[in-house]
Order: sequence, then C-alpha cells, then structure tokens
Amino acid sequence: MLIQGLLVTSLVLSGAPATVPSGAPAAGAKTRVDCAKVTCLALTFDDGPGKRTGVLLDVLKRERVPATFFLMGKHVEQLPSVVRRTVAEGHAIGNHTYSHPSLPTLLDQEIIDEIRLTQDVIREVTGRRVRMFRPPYGQTDDRVLRLAGSQDLSQILWTGTTLDWKLRDPAKIKAAVLRLAKPNGVILMHDTVPQTVQAMPAILKELKKRGYHLVTVPTLLGGRTPDAGVSFP
Repeated sequence: MLIQGLLVTSLVLSGAPATVPSGAPAAGAKTRVDCAKVTCLALTFDDGPGKRTGVLLDVLKRERVPATFFLMGKHVEQLPSVVRRTVAEGHAIGNHTYSHPSLPTLLDQEIIDEIRLTQDVIREVTGRRVRMFRPPYGQTDDRVLRLAGSQDLSQILWTGTTLDWKLRDPAKIKAAVLRLAKPNGVILMHDTVPQTVQAMPAILKELKKRGYHLVTVPTLLGGRTPDAGVSFP
C-alpha cells in the first residue's frame, strides 16, 4: 500500500493511463441517458469513502442511480473495497486530494504531491487513472487549475452546495437539494455525513418525480470529461 511519505516524491506514473468508465450506468440500469434530450442532474459526493458510503451505495443501486464520488487518498487507503465497489457499480470517481488541504495556501510541489499521491492510491486500488479533480472546500485559483491540468485533470466544481456538513438534518438536506436542483446542475454533498445518506431515498424519489434523470458528471458532459486544465461548470 502506498504510504503518506510519498508526498515528498515527484513520481510520474509510467504506461498508458487507464480511464474510469465515462457515465457508465449504475448496476441494473438498462439505457444510456442523453442529456441533450432529457433533463439531467448530477449528484456528487465528497470526502469519502466513509463509514456510511456502503449504505449509500445500497440506496443508489436499488434506485438505479449513478453518482460521482470525489475521493480522498487517505480514505481510499482505509476502505479500498468500498472504492472498488463504487467503480464496479458504475459510479464515476475523481481526485479530492490526499489529506484535504486548502490548496491555494500550498507551494506548487505540495499541490502536485497531494494530487499525484491520490492518483497513485486510486490507481493501485482500482487499476484506473481518474481524469476529474475537485479542490477541497472549492478553494482554487488559476495556479491550482494550471497544476491540476499538468496532471491531466479537469477541475469539477458545482452549481449548488447543500452545506450538509453544517445542516446535519435529513429534512433540511432534502430541502436544500430540491432547492438547488436545476437542469444540468451539479449538486455537492458528502457521503461522510450520516444524515445525507439517511435523506437519500426521499431525495431520489422526489427528484425522479420532478422529471430529473440522475447521472454522473461525465454523462452530463455527453460521455466525456472536460479537457485537462479546464474547470466545469
């Protein structure tokens, strides 16, 4: 297993990079969604995997809903089987750094190390190299974006954040999601917040009732990720 000490290295992966399936449907899904023709919404989850991620995956599988997970490297090391399950069940995954620092406060090499170590850990666990990156706290600038691009990553932000980590109430989290939902939107939540996982069945039911097709970020983008060094949305 890779160790945190690799942060001080500048290891470059060799060989052709593998990519995560772009917008692959969750287990049990039968059709590919065309967001140019239907109303789509991407649900995204940060900071995992965590203790409740498996429960969330159960809900998503039952409802045939694919989502996008931005993973912390140190948590991938702690729960590799959950990450493998996430990928196997058709969800998209991205890089959320190794230790969740405020990237604009770091030196260039420190930013690159945070990103590279997480890339290494995810590839070691899944055999795949991710192409999406989300900066912790959404704290980014032109330098962070440029450095992410140098690692062949696009930056994925959001159109609305639930602040579920602060609300800590299923009813309030559900209300926040429904308020933020809009066509081609990207909603930020956390699979490490138990109340978010608890609220998810009711959230999915209501979003479907309102006509949303719930998809991964790559599906929202027509089956691709943005070019490296580009931020979306």
